[in-house]
Amino acid sequence: MEIPVLYYLYLSIIIFTIGLVGIFLNRKNLIVLLMSIELILLSANINFVSFSYFYQNIIGQIFVFFTLSVSAAEAAVGLAIIVIFFRKKDSIHVDDINVLKG
Repeated sequence: MEIPVLYYLYLSIIIFTIGLVGIFLNRKNLIVLLMSIELILLSANINFVSFSYFYQNIIGQIFVFFTLSVSAAEAAVGLAIIVIFFRKKDSIHVDDINVLKG
């Protein structure tokens, strides 16, 4: 039994919506913002994989591998910045970022 592509698109829409809601409702915590951006990127990757499978073309899946490697690097750099910011200010609120201006 094969799962239709429409179900993957529904899943992608739900994950994208959760990411957007996370960005708009919680603008104070940097970790939640980073996780919401990762959810949005994950929904785009689900679209790439589902359409790649539907059209029997491997290009979308190869693109997802590159995208996942870039998002892993982005998450590592983002978390490193958050850790440095937490050591400096003892908080991870977005409102306190302006003290890092040089």
